[in-house]
Amino acid sequence: MFTAGIGFLALFVLLFTGVPIAFGMVIVGTIGFAILSGWTPSLAMVGQVAFDTVLSYEFSVLPLFILMGNFISRSRLSEELYTASHAFLGHRRGGLAMATIVACAGFSAVCGSSLATAATMSKVAMPSMRRFGYADSLASGSIAAGGTLGILIPPSVILVLYGIMTETEIGKLFAAGFLPGILGMVFYMLAANMVSRYKPELGPPADKIAWSERWAAMKGIWGILLLFALVMGGIYFGVFSPTEAAGIGASGAFFFALARRTLNFRAVIDVLIETGRTSTMVFIVLIGAILFSNFVDVTRAPNHIQTFVEGLKIAPILVILVILVIYIILGCVLDSIAMMLLTVPVFYPLVAGLGYDLIWFGIIIVVVIEISLITPPIGLNVYVLRATLPDVPLGTIFRGVMPFIVIDIVRLALLVLAPGFVMLLPNLMD
Repeated sequence: MFTAGIGFLALFVLLFTGVPIAFGMVIVGTIGFAILSGWTPSLAMVGQVAFDTVLSYEFSVLPLFILMGNFISRSRLSEELYTASHAFLGHRRGGLAMATIVACAGFSAVCGSSLATAATMSKVAMPSMRRFGYADSLASGSIAAGGTLGILIPPSVILVLYGIMTETEIGKLFAAGFLPGILGMVFYMLAANMVSRYKPELGPPADKIAWSERWAAMKGIWGILLLFALVMGGIYFGVFSPTEAAGIGASGAFFFALARRTLNFRAVIDVLIETGRTSTMVFIVLIGAILFSNFVDVTRAPNHIQTFVEGLKIAPILVILVILVIYIILGCVLDSIAMMLLTVPVFYPLVAGLGYDLIWFGIIIVVVIEISLITPPIGLNVYVLRATLPDVPLGTIFRGVMPFIVIDIVRLALLVLAPGFVMLLPNLMD
């Protein structure tokens, strides 16, 4: 236990001195394993983990879903999603903020990246909300919060990483993320509406659009709805595996972008290069996480923690609440990926030992990570918006996300107290 504590301390020191999380975990995992088991086994482990991770068929789901998201981003679908949402919701108080949240949910469902969703929608939704007199706080807050849905609504890269680390079925994780993701969208819309009712000047209604124009706006998004239904429906009904679904999704996204005439040879090369860069980064992080996890396992820290908790003889739900508090605190100083990779190897054996389903725990973890994406001072989505909207002060964006953080805490409490809601769709797959 003491050795694991020293390892975590060394890793935090490396992170705060500017060492990337992936290389920090590789360094600490390799050296820590060598101290406990010898340099020969440690170096052999590094080579074997790198080889197995890169050449694993199951892990190929990652670059394929990333490729799918990049083709979707290239197809400029975000404009049509926002236009359709605007047509149905824009005339209500806070309606454009609600439309932004719905568009973020739709875009993230096929993109899988919170940061990409926030960056893309800021360029699409912000000009429209400003044109109708929306306050920058509500406008930027709805974009930042809506962007967080990208890591929960499937297909989600972070759910894939969690499934790999805990050896949990990825198809069931995707199914489990769907309803909480929709609940998050509805809660965010409720928050935007309540803020606009409390202070009407923050989110005035836009012009009402005729029903004929509303249905016409839907024509631009039918293709992506079909692609999402094909990918997720195929996984849910067992027609194909998540890896096969990722391949079908990537191919479908390519033809979708091709049909919209947003691709040329240069654009395809750019998409492939960007996918290669992102996939390489993810695999390096994953290799580092596995090496660090192996070091933590050798110290038997998870077993010691589980034995200690069992000796306290407290209710399991209290243990879960303590874990969630730890995550919320870490979310204020660590980015979301680092937080998950550092903590999951320690916490998931404890949670499994308490009798909780790891699929449910994975969704809870992702919801907490969603909160961290907009929580000061290290809310990554907030800093993405700051980069894409340089004229909006950082304090204004953080002020705008506060109502969404509050509603997210309410959603988290509901998901903790009602695990059956999370497990409804996965249980139907058995």
